[in-house]
Amino acid sequence: MLRLTVTTRAEGTTLVLEGRLGGAWVEELAACWRGVLARHDAGPIRVDLDGVTFVDAAGKALIRALRAQGAILVATEVMMRTIVEEKDPDAARNGMEGRRQ
Repeated sequence: MLRLTVTTRAEGTTLVLEGRLGGAWVEELAACWRGVLARHDAGPIRVDLDGVTFVDAAGKALIRALRAQGAILVATEVMMRTIVEEKDPDAARNGMEGRRQ
């Protein structure tokens, strides 16, 4: 289960995730992200990952995609910081690491 809380303030929008980012919850987060991006008053978008207890491969890929689309990822726990700081393994294999498309 994943709890997703969205808060919009003058300084920007924050998505707080709590629980497991895997399976159907990955698409739920992706849909929420698209909705926030569509809003003109969203401002900078922060994604707080400190409450996440598990991330599957699809969840890791989504986290990388959010970062590539401008999300400010917040993670202070060791597990989540490691996931946030991981490079895209597919980009590394294709010689695209560090490049933006």
